[in-house]
Amino acid sequence: MSLNSQTTSAKKARVMVTGAQLVPEAESLLQKHQVEALYAPPYSTSQQLAALARENEIDAILVRQGKIDREVINASPRLKVIAKHGSGVDNIDLAAASDRGVPVLRALAANAQSVAELAITLTVTVMKDVSLLDRQVKAGEWPKSSYVGRDLAGAVFGVVGFGEIGHRAAVLARALGMQVIAYDPFAQDTAEFTVSRDLDAILATADVVSLHCPLMPETHHLINAARLSLMKPGAFLINTARGAVVDQAALVTALRANTIAGAALDSFEEEPPARDSELWSLPNLIATPHVGGASRSALRNMAVQSATHIIGVLEGRGYDSRALANTNLTAAA
Repeated sequence: MSLNSQTTSAKKARVMVTGAQLVPEAESLLQKHQVEALYAPPYSTSQQLAALARENEIDAILVRQGKIDREVINASPRLKVIAKHGSGVDNIDLAAASDRGVPVLRALAANAQSVAELAITLTVTVMKDVSLLDRQVKAGEWPKSSYVGRDLAGAVFGVVGFGEIGHRAAVLARALGMQVIAYDPFAQDTAEFTVSRDLDAILATADVVSLHCPLMPETHHLINAARLSLMKPGAFLINTARGAVVDQAALVTALRANTIAGAALDSFEEEPPARDSELWSLPNLIATPHVGGASRSALRNMAVQSATHIIGVLEGRGYDSRALANTNLTAAA
């Protein structure tokens, strides 16, 4: 396998981009600073990424997809920085990066509005039975006389994880007239919202549970069979965070048994999911292909911020300490 590269130059630093083409603004920024973007094929394995990094002696990695494990991180002796095209770094071995002295830098709040908007879009879609009604009408039915819908105004919107995205989703939900309750073990109350430390109480009260927490050992399968059983039979689960925050097998069981009314997922434990996944047989599930952060503004913000992080480190100016994911490193700026 070979990399699809731009014009090559021995004088240029090299960044391996693990995924689709960057927006033109980021491409131009890298070119202006003599950084050559080398594109790995989408969904390359860690072994393939390591081979490409080793072969090209990359100076940086811009992570969009793929598992950046210790083998990838140690593949090039020239590696100086890893930038994430987004905020979640669960696919990057932070310990391995720290062992190499390589900062891992997030794109700060670059896709927050886009993800929050999708969470609300999915909330409206499930609460208003849009997919169900669409299927019925297209099948020749006309359930106007029998259908009774739900009100968004007054419904309880439960936010799990009250960072930047969770807060923006809460603001949007409240604008629709929903009552907002929030859980986060660390976030503080704001002037607008009170943050609970009792996850079970949030799950038992909410009509919609929207997940916005990062994936880490403490949140892996945070929503499991026991917690799904706490939710109202008429409640919905929305996941625009990371797939493994939800025990997918337990969710399938709950949806089949109608323990909860339905779910909308933008992320999955395995991506892309198998074509024969059990999920696709569930009429009360809506799926989107992990595109919460794929709006035009989010893609531009994430790419430009990631490129800026890389350029700053490669040119010796350091980085914004707020973006540092492997916080055991000493921030350079």
